[in-house]
Amino acid sequence: MRFREPLLGGSAAMPGASLQRACRLLVAVCALHLGVTLVYYLAGRDLSRLPYLVGVPTPLQAGSNGAAAIKQPSEELRPRGAAPPPPLDASSEPRRGQDSSPDADFRPGLSNNLTSALVSPITALSLPACPEESPLLVGPMLIEFKVPVDLTLLAKQNPEVKVGGRYAPKDCISPHKVAIIIPFRNRQEHLKYWLYYLHPILQRQQLDYGIYVINQAGDSMFNRAKLLNVGFQEALKDYDYNCFVFSDVDLIPMDDRNTYRCFSQPRHISVAMDKFGFSLPYVQFFGGVSALSKQQFLTINGFPNNYWGWGGEDDDIFNRLVFKGMSISRPNAVVGKCRMIRHSRDKKNEPNPQRFDRIAHTKETMFSDGLNTLTYKVLDIERNPLYTKITVDVGAPS
Repeated sequence: MRFREPLLGGSAAMPGASLQRACRLLVAVCALHLGVTLVYYLAGRDLSRLPYLVGVPTPLQAGSNGAAAIKQPSEELRPRGAAPPPPLDASSEPRRGQDSSPDADFRPGLSNNLTSALVSPITALSLPACPEESPLLVGPMLIEFKVPVDLTLLAKQNPEVKVGGRYAPKDCISPHKVAIIIPFRNRQEHLKYWLYYLHPILQRQQLDYGIYVINQAGDSMFNRAKLLNVGFQEALKDYDYNCFVFSDVDLIPMDDRNTYRCFSQPRHISVAMDKFGFSLPYVQFFGGVSALSKQQFLTINGFPNNYWGWGGEDDDIFNRLVFKGMSISRPNAVVGKCRMIRHSRDKKNEPNPQRFDRIAHTKETMFSDGLNTLTYKVLDIERNPLYTKITVDVGAPS
């Protein structure tokens, strides 16, 4: 007992003090760990959004354009270096009267497009790349044209599609930045079916895409290839697309594994139409739906501008590709099945009697008839919920 008395008498507080110091040390270590974790967390975040999270108004919100600022995507949704997008109601201020000539400056930018569509809604550089083959594909689909399509309801069923018909995957970054160009005149019911089927398909294919309906004004002879050239030029004013799919408005793929994107060689997509008994009508056939990369399109000087009326331009395009040493890529006849919406021939789109003579001289004319000689005038641009409609005056046959 004498051995323990000094401990009890002179140092009775020692065990409690040691425990107190140990607790303080543990708290300090926890605080340090929390601080380090917070630093690493904030380092990976976009701190420019912090005012939005805590309710502090930014200069853009506090100004007269506050309402528009709330509607637009935040900076983290915009690719680095891209111009700020317009408000979602940009369609109320269409671009009118824009002239075009071979010498015009077609570089992308707001200076060339006062109603530039929303840029790609890619969320962040930290997202992984989308897989080469989308895991969302379902394969063969039943395609019918019996039930009328309500575009208002269709827009609600595709909430991820932004104004102007723009979409990009939200959980991965797609390398395929695709502008889909549709030559158009007086086919609104066909367009509704096209949008009804293609928007879900394109989303499942995980493409970064935009829909452009190029509407020929007036009642002169229809010029499909020239409208496709116009679509190429106008789409590049909105976004840095690297792939262009040219599609007739009455063709619907029957299998979503038939991807609407570009490949190392020009791609013919509509290889097995029901119109032709689900087979290729002839080896050189390149009509219906096709895809060319930006570089492939520029290499052949785009498409010809002088095919007025039905037929011939797709064979001219095929010749251009062959003359530049390219070959045609196609899906197999099972995956490449397509259905056509039946209709009578349009007025002012009668068969072109000059088409065979022009096809025979593609090699001599391809560099004097194409993008470098394209002229047109933009009359109107509508940014609709599911697509962008560009009405143009492409002139008349000389």
